[in-house]
Amino acid sequence: MTYNFDPDRWLDNELAALEIEFKLGRMNEPDLERRKDALMDRYDEMVARLDGTYRIAKA
Repeated sequence: MTYNFDPDRWLDNELAALEIEFKLGRMNEPDLERRKDALMDRYDEMVARLDGTYRIAKA
């Protein structure tokens, strides 16, 4: 299975979507900050799971 997930791009896309919702008036600033914090927590969890997934054997 090929896995080409880019957590940094995912985070950028999710943050951009939140900013659009905020600018459209669908949430207030405290909600925006709370949701950004939740995204950062998810991002940190994803990166921790991905870190070290691929290892190159030492020669």
